[in-house]
Amino acid sequence: MSGSGAAVEATVIQVSSSNSELVQRVEASFEAMNNVDCSEERKKSLRARYFYGIIFLITNLTAWFIRDYGHTIFPPLYYEKACGIRGSDCFQTLGVLRVSLGCFIFFLLMFLTTFSTRKLFDACSKWHSGWWALKFFLLVVSMVVPFFLPPGFIQIYGEVARIGAGIFLLLQLVSVIEFIRWWNKYWASDEQSKQSCSIALFTSTVFYVASICGIVTMYYFYALRPSCCLNIFFITWTAILLIVMMAMSLHSKVNRGLLSSGIMAAYVVFLCWSAIRSEPADEKCNVQKPKNGHGDWTTVLGFLIAIGAIVMATFSTGIDSKSFQFRKDEVKAEDDIRYNYGFFHIIFSLGATYFAMLFISWNLENSASEWSMDVGWTSTWVKIINEWFAASIYMWKLIAPVVKQQPKVMNNEESVQQINNSNSP
Repeated sequence: MSGSGAAVEATVIQVSSSNSELVQRVEASFEAMNNVDCSEERKKSLRARYFYGIIFLITNLTAWFIRDYGHTIFPPLYYEKACGIRGSDCFQTLGVLRVSLGCFIFFLLMFLTTFSTRKLFDACSKWHSGWWALKFFLLVVSMVVPFFLPPGFIQIYGEVARIGAGIFLLLQLVSVIEFIRWWNKYWASDEQSKQSCSIALFTSTVFYVASICGIVTMYYFYALRPSCCLNIFFITWTAILLIVMMAMSLHSKVNRGLLSSGIMAAYVVFLCWSAIRSEPADEKCNVQKPKNGHGDWTTVLGFLIAIGAIVMATFSTGIDSKSFQFRKDEVKAEDDIRYNYGFFHIIFSLGATYFAMLFISWNLENSASEWSMDVGWTSTWVKIINEWFAASIYMWKLIAPVVKQQPKVMNNEESVQQINNSNSP
């Protein structure tokens, strides 16, 4: 009996062990299937970003086409109650605002339907990454509706778009500065090899040389006469900002090196150049302005590059939600979304207000000329203020750790002094 009992017990152990192995295999197969599903959903999510970028590019091109050629291509199609007898309220400046409003509505609706998404298998996540036929219909409706709205409502949207464009510029600045900090941390870290440090030194030298060449070039082309005092002021102040940022970055208490300040110097010089280039066409201090009112091939090429820059700036800011997180140490699970859908769509909706301001040069009254973008004194001052603001944010980022650390040091010294006083007889 004892032998048969041992055999039964051995059989039970074998069965239980085989069952446990079977359970482990089933769990492993389910986990593998889950990983495959997560990988597929993640790919769909990442591909969806580029589809939205293409939609944004198409709306940019539509706004340009409506502004420059809409009054000659679509004369019999406009709605007179909204566009006027000759359709002037649906083309040129107001036409751009109507297209911008349609784009804004579409991405705002996408924001409202996806901002709470956290997991790849949520219904909102599937809506973000799929259902393209329905979203195409939603886009068409969003683009058509503004062309039936009265001009007064569009003018109100134009005022709101100015605020939205300003917010977009601010968020873009934060994203750019955070990228510069990441670049500097990656290439100039103490833990990196000598080769990485050499690359960082070489890169910073290239950026500083490019910045100095940019300053000299701007003096040559845009500040030839003493009467060009405003351009001289813009360029000189930019040069001063370069020196101050470099000195602060090299200060012993900051000690950030030259890479981040070099990249920021090139960015600030670019903003100054772009601001001076935005001065009106009749400005005598710009020797590169064309004599006639029509743009040549360089104007057309610059215009197309500018549109590409708008799309890229909006796209890069939209996927950079990590720069605006208060907690950056959160652990990502396998089925978590890889970027914030709500932030992505709200950036694109703000980008719609931004491209509207660039196409109408921040002016709601007068229409811009053909193949032009962001030209006028308003555009110039917006870019100059943007430059100064960017430099101010960067310098605050440099000194903020020192300023925050100083009260802690003082508190520690006071506590040590109090302990010494209490221990003294």
